[in-house]
Amino acid sequence: MSIKMKTIGLVAGAVTAAITSMGHAQDLAGKTVDFVIPFSESGGSARWANFYAPLLSEALPGNPTVVVRYRPGAGSTEGANWFQEQDTNDGTLLFGTSGSTQFPYLLNDPRVRYEYSNWQPVLASGTGGVVYLPPDLGARFDGDFDDLTEEFFLYGSQGATTLDLVPLLSFQMLGLQVDPVFGIEGRGDGRLMFERGEANIDYQTSSAYLKSVVPLVDQGLAVPAFSFGSLDENGVLVRDPTFPDVPSFKEVCEATAACKTEGVAWEAWKAFFVSGFAAQKMVYLPGSASADVVAMYEKAFRTIFARPDFAGLAATELGVYPQLTGDGGRSASDQATKVTDEARGFVLKWLDDAYGVKLQ
Repeated sequence: MSIKMKTIGLVAGAVTAAITSMGHAQDLAGKTVDFVIPFSESGGSARWANFYAPLLSEALPGNPTVVVRYRPGAGSTEGANWFQEQDTNDGTLLFGTSGSTQFPYLLNDPRVRYEYSNWQPVLASGTGGVVYLPPDLGARFDGDFDDLTEEFFLYGSQGATTLDLVPLLSFQMLGLQVDPVFGIEGRGDGRLMFERGEANIDYQTSSAYLKSVVPLVDQGLAVPAFSFGSLDENGVLVRDPTFPDVPSFKEVCEATAACKTEGVAWEAWKAFFVSGFAAQKMVYLPGSASADVVAMYEKAFRTIFARPDFAGLAATELGVYPQLTGDGGRSASDQATKVTDEARGFVLKWLDDAYGVKLQ
């Protein structure tokens, strides 16, 4: 009998411990959640993170304070390497990635010491991007770049293996003479170079474009040239639904004599576009976070998506793109962190030929 009672006591203790553990995992009252992004505070990732931070604070149990923290450096690899070493398991640490974090990983960049499969995705956000010109060059753009192939362009870049890979490859395919100024810490810094007249071509992801470039367009200080586009339900590249009046890169490529929408260059561009934009920004918990913490965040994001005002808020701040959690988020993360050997090989050769960047 005493053995039976002892067993019951042990079971009861285990159940109590599990309930207590679950309670802690699902109550962040009085705590601060650090939402770390590996970029400066002036770009699209900052805009995206600051959009979600207050919504998470409202949706998470206990209404913790969610603070966006910035760890820029090496095109985001420094911050990602830091996150790889973190073992916070109570839900008080989040990490936000972008295509600039995914591309070095896909290209086997030796600076990369992080492994996506070790992290736990709780949100995947699709986005877009728009390339724009100053008004004098914009006046010469008529749907193709044939009249601008002799122009000399300057472009502020975080690095050839960051998310800037997609616009840089776009420029190359269009036959443009673009000299990238490497070393900026975020796309917002590229926009500031444009505003100061230090660059005459730039691109911003949708959230930053909506917030910071649309006012320039309205003032006649910038002219949109093309968006990178979006994928429809059949995987076909179409116009970006957030910018339906702006032609897609595919349209501009088809209209420009030097550019082709077939062949290995096109397939490589599309592969990195999918990785860099269709599921460009993602939120991860450390691999050490418990299943209860993961479920807590997935529930919080579902609560955010279900808000009656969410669609309007997201369209204004982020654009019209999928926001995925749970199985959808995990699937998007998996797709965004894989690329074919052929596409990788083409891009590695192009990086070496165009910029002397050797990764292997």
